[in-house]
Amino acid sequence: MRSLLSRLDRLFAARPDPERVGWLRQWTFAHRGLHGNGRVENSRGAFRAALEAGLGIECDIQRSRDDRPMVFHDWDFTRLIGRPEKAAALTAAEWATLSYLEGEEAPIALADLLAMVAGQVPLLIEIKSRRGYDVERSCECVAQALHGYEGRHAVMSFDPRVARWFRRHSPQTVCGLVMREDEHGYTQQPWQRHLALWIARPEFLAYHVAALPNPMVAGLREAGLPVLTWTVNSPETRAVAADYADAPIAEGVGLP
Repeated sequence: MRSLLSRLDRLFAARPDPERVGWLRQWTFAHRGLHGNGRVENSRGAFRAALEAGLGIECDIQRSRDDRPMVFHDWDFTRLIGRPEKAAALTAAEWATLSYLEGEEAPIALADLLAMVAGQVPLLIEIKSRRGYDVERSCECVAQALHGYEGRHAVMSFDPRVARWFRRHSPQTVCGLVMREDEHGYTQQPWQRHLALWIARPEFLAYHVAALPNPMVAGLREAGLPVLTWTVNSPETRAVAADYADAPIAEGVGLP
């Protein structure tokens, strides 16, 4: 059975062009920007610090009420801003009036991040999704924001529909699949992981470092699929990333 699944994995997974995805292996990516020491995750300050450090940038996307892709991780503002509203309840203009609990910055739109980075370092853009969510609308909004952007970038998601959407509607965009195996997410069982892979047909994986090493991941990596891993946040996880992945998505002491 394992041999059959391995053959199916290689059949359904994309066979990425090395020239198209090779850059993914060449960078360390700052998880939600270079945050800490007074810099909030996914904030201008965190992204500015990552640029100054010469790190690639990983960020998260939520969608505002008026369908603007906003750079923010959570589904509501409680943890980072101290307000009870859902992220999707406010327009982009209303987002601009918010401020983080740890500073006076407001969350920024993806368009603002693209203008800030301007191709200086590569971007990994994770599109958030959950059961019952119209993630394809988020894909459309992100694709619109990326139109004309010439810097290195890729989109990814736990939701395999994201990679499928970009393959069909924005094939110029490198697309990946994020996976974990613990109690969070949707891929606790092996059959769920294989099914997600077959639906997404990703050009790279971003795999939970706690789930490495992994036979499925090792087989795909051997077949040429780039493997990133997250969240690398300790010397121990740095060692795992070095042995079993091609690039780390890192924060804190997990950074070089």
